[in-house]
Amino acid sequence: MKDILSMTLDELTADLTNEKPYRAKQIYSWLHQKRAVTFDEMSDLPAALREKLNKEHIICRLTAVKTLVSERDGTKKYLFELPDGECIETVFMEYKHAHSLCISSQVGCRMGCKFCASGLDGLVRNLTPAEMLSQVYEVERLTGETIGSLVMMGIGEPLDNYDNTIKFLTLLSDKNGKNLSLRHVSLSTCGLVPKIRELSKLHLGLTLSVSLHDSDNAKREDIMPVTKAYNIDELIKACKEYIAETGRRISFEYAVIAGVNDSKTDAERLIKLLRGINCHVNLIPVNNVSETDFHNKKDNVKNFEGYLNAGKIPVTVRRTLGSDINAACGQLRKQRTEDRRQKTEDRRQKTEFGINDC
Repeated sequence: MKDILSMTLDELTADLTNEKPYRAKQIYSWLHQKRAVTFDEMSDLPAALREKLNKEHIICRLTAVKTLVSERDGTKKYLFELPDGECIETVFMEYKHAHSLCISSQVGCRMGCKFCASGLDGLVRNLTPAEMLSQVYEVERLTGETIGSLVMMGIGEPLDNYDNTIKFLTLLSDKNGKNLSLRHVSLSTCGLVPKIRELSKLHLGLTLSVSLHDSDNAKREDIMPVTKAYNIDELIKACKEYIAETGRRISFEYAVIAGVNDSKTDAERLIKLLRGINCHVNLIPVNNVSETDFHNKKDNVKNFEGYLNAGKIPVTVRRTLGSDINAACGQLRKQRTEDRRQKTEDRRQKTEFGINDC
């Protein structure tokens, strides 16, 4: 079966070579503008074509199996089940200027950043373009709101799923579909240098957010293993090339971890590293994850911000949304995975010892 929601309009047209030329655009509109979830809804298509589509294609649909709503700011965190039973997380955030969505790009992650819950169980698989796009469409259905901006900062490393990520962005920005300008999209990466260079050549207009989190190679390598492959000097060089190629400012993400990277010395080293670069630093109070001993202190984040301001480095502190529902991605999926494992083990033991539920 063909994943029709992952097809561009050109691909869909080529797939329907025996149909009238305008049929592909009709179907594309049903999928991406009218948001049909079955082919039977496509009422202006001949019955024979709808039957053919049902036999040869599938429309990706996600199922919200759990929803958490913040009592503090209205942030909504969805645990979506994918067609194969795997789960991902998506976070809906309300701002005055627009509604924003944080989406996942992989089931799990293989980057191994120690402060992140997303990769604690490693990478399961990549998401398809349709599975990324469906997070947008499903949240818009569930909330009745229009998503005006998007961040790829959920579960997974987008540039580790490069081809599917680029195709997703193509579909997202297509004028015949959602038509969201990529200037309203921020893509976060831990620093896959070759892919940053490849991305720069596309001139997509999006904001590149680089997860830096430390300016010392040894310390960064301890919390971000990707540093072993691409050290900080290589990463900064690629970032400068990206800025020169695209004319776009880069955002450096810096999770402030108490006792790890939050000292005045850490700040001074960061200032020296970034001075003269067209960039912005986004300070993030690190999320408290039960499997790690990392934590944040409010005063440390404020002090670090002060050091960077004094060093004339543009800096803001990320507004913390959904803190009462653990809106940082990875934690809800991990709990569901652990619950499933426990149920499987319970069933195994009951079978082994001849116990039933009657």
